[in-house]
Amino acid sequence: MSDTPISLASLMTPSKTVTLDFPGYNDMTVDLTYLARDELLKLRKKCVTTKFGKKTRQPEEVLDEDKFLVEYCKAVIKGWTGLKYRFLEELLLVDVSSLDPDDELPYTQENAELLMKNSSDFDTYVTETVGELENFTENK
Repeated sequence: MSDTPISLASLMTPSKTVTLDFPGYNDMTVDLTYLARDELLKLRKKCVTTKFGKKTRQPEEVLDEDKFLVEYCKAVIKGWTGLKYRFLEELLLVDVSSLDPDDELPYTQENAELLMKNSSDFDTYVTETVGELENFTENK
């Protein structure tokens, strides 16, 4: 048996993906990834540019929100199942009258971005869920 203390760094993981039920919608699940704080900061840093502020005459960091949304969706939303067209009508303004309401919208990166951008309910769910570590721990 070794007396070498275990390093916390060896136990840490940068991310973890779990499948969670989307509340209020039967049989709809979303595959979300928890990002460690360090990973989230790296992601944000990729979307920040430094510009010279006219009023302050100092360099200022500016977050490109569109780019951040794309990168954030790519990092945290890994898929979904059971997102029926009839659910879409409750999440955002859509015309699904020509579709079977029980058919499902397939997961794509673009669909995830559009849903995050246009549905405050979906955006809030993803952001709050990803921000709660306990949603990704074994003893949940």
